[in-house]
Order: sequence, then structure tokens, then C-alpha cells
Amino acid sequence: MRTHNNCMSDSAMKTSSLKTSSLKTSSVKALLPTASIMALIAFALPAQADNWRGWNIHPDGYPNTVALEEFADAVAEQTEGRITPRVYNNAVLGDQSDAIEQTRNGALDFANFNMGPMGPIVPETNVFSLPFLFNDVEHMHTVMDGEIGERFADALENKGLVVLSWFDSGARSIYNTQRPIKTPEDVKGLKIRVMNNDLYVDMIAAMGGNATPMSYGEVYQSLTTGVLDGAENNYPSFESSNHYEATGYYSLTEHLIIPECLCVAKSSWEKLSQEDQDIVREVAEEASKRQRELWVESSEESRQIVLDHGVEINEVDDKAAFQALMEPMYEDFIASNPGTGELIEEIRATE
Repeated sequence: MRTHNNCMSDSAMKTSSLKTSSLKTSSVKALLPTASIMALIAFALPAQADNWRGWNIHPDGYPNTVALEEFADAVAEQTEGRITPRVYNNAVLGDQSDAIEQTRNGALDFANFNMGPMGPIVPETNVFSLPFLFNDVEHMHTVMDGEIGERFADALENKGLVVLSWFDSGARSIYNTQRPIKTPEDVKGLKIRVMNNDLYVDMIAAMGGNATPMSYGEVYQSLTTGVLDGAENNYPSFESSNHYEATGYYSLTEHLIIPECLCVAKSSWEKLSQEDQDIVREVAEEASKRQRELWVESSEESRQIVLDHGVEINEVDDKAAFQALMEPMYEDFIASNPGTGELIEEIRATE
């Protein structure tokens, strides 16, 4: 406080000091009820919304995308805005390997991950990359929705990823620019894109092909320029990526059936109340049912689209010939991963 008289007397200074003290005391008294009121207001207000960022590799309209966006909307509604998830599609937040690390570290809150590229982080999931592990897609659902799926969920949680539910990704088959694939002989010499996993490289090599690990976003141009002869994926991905425009043959080898998870970062999960954890998990289980229904519909629609475009689709009558070539892979895998032999038998015996 500035004064206009720097030569104020002692008496005047004492009077001024008393007035100032009185003002401070009355100000504090005046503030006390206000502070109480503010505390009550703060207690009554809801906690700040937790704005979750979610990663998704797929485009708009894809079965997984629709299910994830419905999951996000339902979580926001049922938690009354305490959690407000947003899904970022088309891998705009990075490729899958980056997104796995970001989610484990809490930079991303949730994601839909394929178990194929998960092997370097969670070695137990490499078993899903063994060709012809599951009898069919329904067999995979039964395995993952049961006790075996819970064991894999525990393994992922140990690495910072909480599995809420399991998604479908269909059966992966080979497509290429050169010829139908009916026997392993037809694969010989073809340059085939695979996901970044040594088991996929070994799988194509066992058929006589040349495996090329490559980012998903680079495949279309590589097919059109001849850098690749083909790739392998399911119907919806083959169609939504427009790879069918650059290839003429889709052969139903159905060599890989790989589960996917709807996962939450462990750090984000642990911040939630028990009530909100229950809500999020229940919504995620509904999202899984929805995704699987959409997958069936989308697969048929995609199949028809590529047929209408002139792609030749052929059944593979003798899958046993392909399966026989994979036996050395299984032997090496079991030798390198003790205990997996029993797990493989458990999976195959599940009904």
C-alpha cells in the first residue's frame, strides 16, 4: 500500500496499523463462510472427465471400427461422462507396434490389437501365429472366451495391457497377382507380404514363397509396382484396403485365425473406481458380441464386392498338404518354448 506522506508520525502509524489489522481480521472472518461453501460445492461436483484416447488401425465403417465407436459412446453414457473415450482410426496415432508400446506406457488409453504383432512383447501370444492352430473361427471363439483366454489375458496384463474382451479377425488367406493357390507348389517363388513376426516368415518359406515383412500401409503400392506378388489377409481387410484392385486371385488357404483384443492401458484401468471398471468391462463384452456379428456380415459383403470386381476366389481342397509342411515349425516352436506343447494340445482339444 503506497502512502502520500512519507513523514507520517508514530501516532498516525500506530492508528494505521490497528486499522489494517482490523481489516485483515474482518476479511478472514468474511472469507470463512465462503471457503466452506466452496468446499461443499467442490465436493458436490463430479470428478473431472477422464478423456481416453483409443487406437484403431481400421478405416471408418470397418466392423472393428463400428464396434469400438459404439463402445466409446456407451462408456461415456453409462459412466455419465466420467470417462469420455475417443477412437482414432486408420492408425493415425502410429503403427501397431508403436501403439502397443504407447498403450503399455499409458500414452494411449485403449486399443484394438491383433495378437500377431504382440509376440515380441508377450511371447505367450506367439502360439496364435502357428498356422492351422484352430479348426475354424468358432473354435477360436470358444477357446478365447474360456479358461485359456483368461490365461492369455493374465499374460498381457503382466505387460501393462488389460484385456476387456476378444474380437474376431476371421481367417487369413493368400491373395496374389499371378495365379490361384491350390497346392503349396503354387506359392513357390511368390513374394508375399506378412506381418512382422518370424513365424509368418517361416510359414511362407515352408510353402516355398519369399516372405516380406512390411507395414500394412505400404502394401497397396508394392502390389501395383511389382515389389510384392501378394499378401495374406481376411475378406474385409482385402476389400477395405483396396488390395483387390491390384490382385486377381484370392485363395482360401485359411492358414491363420488370430484373435484380437480390446485392451485398456493398465495405468488407465487402475485409476477407475470399481463401479466404472465394471461398467467398462460389461460394455466391452457387448462390443465383442457386436463386432463378431458385424464381422460375419462384413465378410460376406466384402466377398461379394471383390467377386463383382472380377477377383477369382478358389477353395483349397487339400489343406492337409499345407498343414504337413508346418510340422517342422511346430517342432521348433515347442522346442524353443517349453510347455507350449501341452498348451497347443489343450487348444486343439477344446470343444
